[in-house]
This record gives sequence, C-alpha cells and structure tokens, in this order.
Amino acid sequence: MAASLIGGLVAQSELSAERISVFEPDSDKAKALAQKFGIHAASSNEALIARSSIIVIAVKPQVLHAVITPLATTLKKHNPLIISIVAGITSTSIEQCLTGQFSIARVMPNTPALIGQGASGLFANERVSDAQKSATDAIANAVGVSAWVDNESDIDSITALSGSGPAYFMLFLQGLIESGEAAGLSHETAQTLAVQTANGTAQLVASSELALQTLIDNVTSPNGTTEKALLSFKESDLKGIINDAFSAAKNRSEELAKELA
Repeated sequence: MAASLIGGLVAQSELSAERISVFEPDSDKAKALAQKFGIHAASSNEALIARSSIIVIAVKPQVLHAVITPLATTLKKHNPLIISIVAGITSTSIEQCLTGQFSIARVMPNTPALIGQGASGLFANERVSDAQKSATDAIANAVGVSAWVDNESDIDSITALSGSGPAYFMLFLQGLIESGEAAGLSHETAQTLAVQTANGTAQLVASSELALQTLIDNVTSPNGTTEKALLSFKESDLKGIINDAFSAAKNRSEELAKELA
C-alpha cells in the first residue's frame, strides 16, 4: 500500500519524487523502491523523520508499537503530521505509544488503491490543521477518492464498507461467473461479461444523478427476467444478509482496535 501511495503521488505530480523519502528495513526492497520511483531511500526512520514534515506509517498493526515507540523522541523534536494507514490502531493508542500529543490523521484505504481506484476513509484528531488535512487529502486522493468522518469510531464503519468491501463484490462476481459456467458458458466468456457488467454499472451509478432505486427500476421490466431475479434476492433477504455481513465486519474492527490498543 505504501508503494501504491508513492506511485500515485509521483504519477499525479502531487509531490516531486526527490521530496519523498522511504525507510524499509529490507535494503533490497528500499533500493528497488528508490530506483522505481526516483525517491530518496533513508538510512533509518530517524533520518527520514528529520527531513519530513509528513510521516506515513505503513506497517502491520502487530508491529506498530515496536516500530514507533523508539521514535518518540525524534518525533517530538520535529513534530511532523503523522498519517497512519495501520488498520485498527486509534490515534489515541499511537499517542500513548509515543507518550505525547501529535497531529495524527488516519487513512483507511482499500486494495483497489493498488491500481489507483481506491476508496479511503479519513479521520483527523483535533491537532491536525486545515493545511495538514489538505495534505492528507492529496495523499489519499493520489490513489482514488476519499471521504472524511468526524468521529474516529466511524473508521470501523468505513472498514466494513469500503475497507472490506472489495471482497464482497469479488464474492458476488465469483458466484455470477460460476452460475454462468454452470449454465454452459465458458469461464472466459462468463468472467469477461461479469467483470465488465460490474465495471460498467459502477461507472453508470457514479455518473448518474438518478437515485439507485430509479436506476434499478429502469432496467427492470414488469414480469421480465430482471424482476424474477430481484424477487429471488428479496425472498432470500439479500439486504438482510448484506447488513449482517457489514455488522460482522464492523464488530470485528471494533474488537481489533481494543485488542491492539
């Protein structure tokens, strides 16, 4: 995900490559990132912080404490904006690790960010300035679109909606493709048409000013094929199933935040 953010920033000229630094403990990976994007490979986290006004933390939640605790003194000295894309770790937990108060923004991206089509939820604590929020916007939007929430607890809902959401659509696509194959279509034909249908529908919804229900009605003829399929979904309580899945993901996000605090 960090590489995706770097690539997006460089590609969109949000930042010149020479202004971007990365520290990666694997020297081969660090060298590869530097060569690929033309960025600076810092010799240590401390060296990176010393030359940066914005720090993006992109590590696994389980190692966050071990990574940032030794950096507390350096971070207090330079006082950068801290942007965390670490899942499940609250801004309060980060400040507790660092034993101080910092400007912290959280970004919850999703995997389509890897191809510049991400959807990110953003939260900023009360110490983040308007200029720092704009900088956070620029970083998140370099790999897709973003939306701010006022309450940090809403990040759990964002996680359930767009963070985990790609897997929901992929599962639906998988089921649709397998149904097409079972009906006699080749895998290639079923996948090509299903994927393009999903892509085209998403673009249609994004570009239309009509309500979703109106768009659904427009493709649904009385007593036609679409109506029969939608009635089947209704009888199976598809919306209830989706709500249950959303709640399960949100509850687990809340649990993880407590476990990782």
